[in-house]
Amino acid sequence: MGEFELLLNNWCEKVRVRQGQEAEASVGIMDSQSVRWGDNRSLNGIDGKGIKRHVVVDKNGFLIAVMVTIACVHDGKVAYLLARCLKELCCNIKVVLADAGYRGEVATKIRKAFGYALEVIVSGDKSNGFKPTGKRWIVERTFSWFDNYRRLCRNYEFTFDSAEEMVKPAAIRMLLNKTLSKS
Repeated sequence: MGEFELLLNNWCEKVRVRQGQEAEASVGIMDSQSVRWGDNRSLNGIDGKGIKRHVVVDKNGFLIAVMVTIACVHDGKVAYLLARCLKELCCNIKVVLADAGYRGEVATKIRKAFGYALEVIVSGDKSNGFKPTGKRWIVERTFSWFDNYRRLCRNYEFTFDSAEEMVKPAAIRMLLNKTLSKS
């Protein structure tokens, strides 16, 4: 575990306890965000669409895990790797909520391999406009927060590792802003 992960994990635990919650999250919310490339030299993928940020956040929207791939990789393919990442972080998560992009046999594979219950929440009638679906809107709000950071609204990184690492300081900054504004 790197320095950013340790700092993020410790700060999240302190904030959760301060809010009257358990120190470790038991529910995670998984989703991905497509990010366009910022210049011709950054990671661009085969199809030229940039990258995808796959994240797991807790019920507060605090980052737990992040993985970056090229944009053409389907969410269901990355879900297993992201679950493995959660296991390596020794997370106390028992249930992971996800959207319809994670349907199929991946839920069974994740349950057998890691013990996480992957609950796929499918939104209903979209003809009446956007309607938040349960706790799934929390991860969308986190993506919106990420878009407020210049380094995250587009991808300017040359490697997947650096693209993942840029998310962590932004998540730490969001935590600090939340706690300092309530003090």
